[in-house]
Amino acid sequence: MSMIAVVRVRGAMRASAQVHDTLRMLNLPRQNHCIVVQDTPGYRGMITKVKDYVTWGPIDDALFGELIQKRGRLYEGKVKDRTGKRDYHRWIEVGGKKYYRSFTLSPPRKGYGRNGIKRGFGAGGALGSRGEKIADLIRRMIP
Repeated sequence: MSMIAVVRVRGAMRASAQVHDTLRMLNLPRQNHCIVVQDTPGYRGMITKVKDYVTWGPIDDALFGELIQKRGRLYEGKVKDRTGKRDYHRWIEVGGKKYYRSFTLSPPRKGYGRNGIKRGFGAGGALGSRGEKIADLIRRMIP
């Protein structure tokens, strides 16, 4: 199954409670945080809800390995949640080890785009779907 990288670009000041809750559920607490999720209709709906605060696109295995290698943190918490089900929303298994799904990144070198963080990617800004160009942004954000 394909994976999507979601990067939080803006703060959520004056955002609705639904946007705050969705960002919390996506585990994107601050700017320049990234999460890698599977491309499912549920995650697509959540990303659409917060489209004015994040940018996203499909991620390949090479870039995901680079993220794990340079910014990955080992997950040492419980594998199951309180109900006894496997808690997949916090960790992802790679090479037999469990890592957190979220990554803390640096601000991108040379910025997000020439029109800033308040406009969509199609209009020269930073928000919304980037498609394959998300790889370029993430590589500029990995120190």
